[in-house]
Amino acid sequence: MEQQVVAPMACSVVMLAVAPGDALRRGQLMCVLEAMKMEHELLAPEHGRVLRLAVAAGQAVEAGAPLLIWRSEAAPGDLEATRPSGPVDAGTSVLRPDLQALIERQAHTLDANRPEAVARRRARGQRTARENIAAACDAGSFVEYGALAIAAQGRRRSHDDLVRHTPADGMVTGLGDINAGRYVPMPGSAATRCVVMAYDATVLAGTQGLRNHQKTDRMLGLARQGRLPVLLFAEGGGGRPGDTDAAVLAGLYLPTFASFAGLSGRVPLVGVAAGRCYAGNAALLGCCDVIIATRDSNIGLGGPAMVEGGGLGVHTPEQIGPSAVQSGNGVIDVLVADEVEAAAVARRVLGCFQGRSVRRDGDPPWSDATAQAFREVLPASRTRSYDMRAVLRLVADTGTLLELRAGHAPGVLTALARIEGRPVGLLASNPAHLGGALDAEAADKASRFMALCDARSLPLVSLVDTPGFMVGPDSEAQAHVRRAGRLFIEGARLRVPILAVVLRKAYGLGAMAMTGGGFHVPFATVAWPGGEFGAMGLEGAVRLGYRKELAAAADPAARA
Repeated sequence: MEQQVVAPMACSVVMLAVAPGDALRRGQLMCVLEAMKMEHELLAPEHGRVLRLAVAAGQAVEAGAPLLIWRSEAAPGDLEATRPSGPVDAGTSVLRPDLQALIERQAHTLDANRPEAVARRRARGQRTARENIAAACDAGSFVEYGALAIAAQGRRRSHDDLVRHTPADGMVTGLGDINAGRYVPMPGSAATRCVVMAYDATVLAGTQGLRNHQKTDRMLGLARQGRLPVLLFAEGGGGRPGDTDAAVLAGLYLPTFASFAGLSGRVPLVGVAAGRCYAGNAALLGCCDVIIATRDSNIGLGGPAMVEGGGLGVHTPEQIGPSAVQSGNGVIDVLVADEVEAAAVARRVLGCFQGRSVRRDGDPPWSDATAQAFREVLPASRTRSYDMRAVLRLVADTGTLLELRAGHAPGVLTALARIEGRPVGLLASNPAHLGGALDAEAADKASRFMALCDARSLPLVSLVDTPGFMVGPDSEAQAHVRRAGRLFIEGARLRVPILAVVLRKAYGLGAMAMTGGGFHVPFATVAWPGGEFGAMGLEGAVRLGYRKELAAAADPAARA
């Protein structure tokens, strides 16, 4: 019986694959139709024979219009379906050209296929960007965004050259888990899913190009939308002058820097610097809550070329912002030996923002500190100095103390830690420096730390042993009034609870500033048995308040 094959929709006939008299096999292609830019194949439903055609190639037809007339016939013994009825063996099938091209393109981004670039990193004692990301993220969790981007230099370089030498446009970006399942979330805890971005110094010296800026902006948008922490590996230079594929004069309208800075206080921002970190890389790094840097790092808002171009002399990269300088001035929060330690510390820092430690049966006690150790950590003499860091190690759970800005402003100590598994911020006077007095730099350091704890929902434990604010002509020359005032302002803004612990001296305005503005601000104030309280140092108060009586006492022993 004759049967019609009709058009299933209004379409055009792209191709007729059969002619009158042709034998049909079940599943054989009869014609190809096109509608709405999509092509559709019509296949023979049974074995048969084509009797006549009702249309020609290129002809437009309406839905239901006949395309060809055919007749069903019994299948000859040598006629079988042209299309396989079972799955194709992936091991023997030929890859489609588009898939093959994708695999080859992806291969150019892999470290294994960039031996020269990897060798240069090894010669400097460093890891690659992708190795650093793998070390920071939980195993297998990183999903890369924008891996196939290349530098926007198509007007001056071949596409093949750009694919081979500018993978990911020098910026590896994506999402990865960090510390997933290790901590119990608490109110205000950060997510374990993180935005991770690493400038690749082996690609155009880690400069910031058109497309890696676009990738960065995309990731920062995801961080804002999902309230995801950001981990930034910053290494390389600033803006790249060689991109040609866009009508950009100076690029001063780019949203990257405002977007990154706008995340401050919303999500944790952790930066890692290794090697040379200049200009735009350094500007982003400087916005981070916590900066981790290796001892061989150099961090500066301008590299040697920019310094020389400004007429400021010729300098080697090692002379600009070495780690010793940037640790001493407070730019670096945690100074580490190498990138291996940097990735581990980054995981620890983010962990302090992610919740309470999971407690399991058989785990050792939170701390091995004993009551006797607390009794002995302070000397019996009220005027004898001691090691405040030893006190912090006793207060914190074993192995959890992570001091920030250890090389800067030694008048106060700041640290992230855990107490019975709960993350806290530790702020402490340092009696080994100026007797624990708060100088201008110490006030700045304490202010910034209070703001960090508040933004990250960390309760603050303040250990107080201070004679007050540093005073005198030299101190006032450092704008100490404004800097001390900022410490009171940050204390007044705190939304997290404070616990004040007075170890020895708690005198004057400095002691009040260490406790958020006054001793009734903390949730509780406790003291060592030898704690002392006063509007100023006891000896000084007596000398001022009892000047006449002291002068009238002729006997030195009686005067004392």
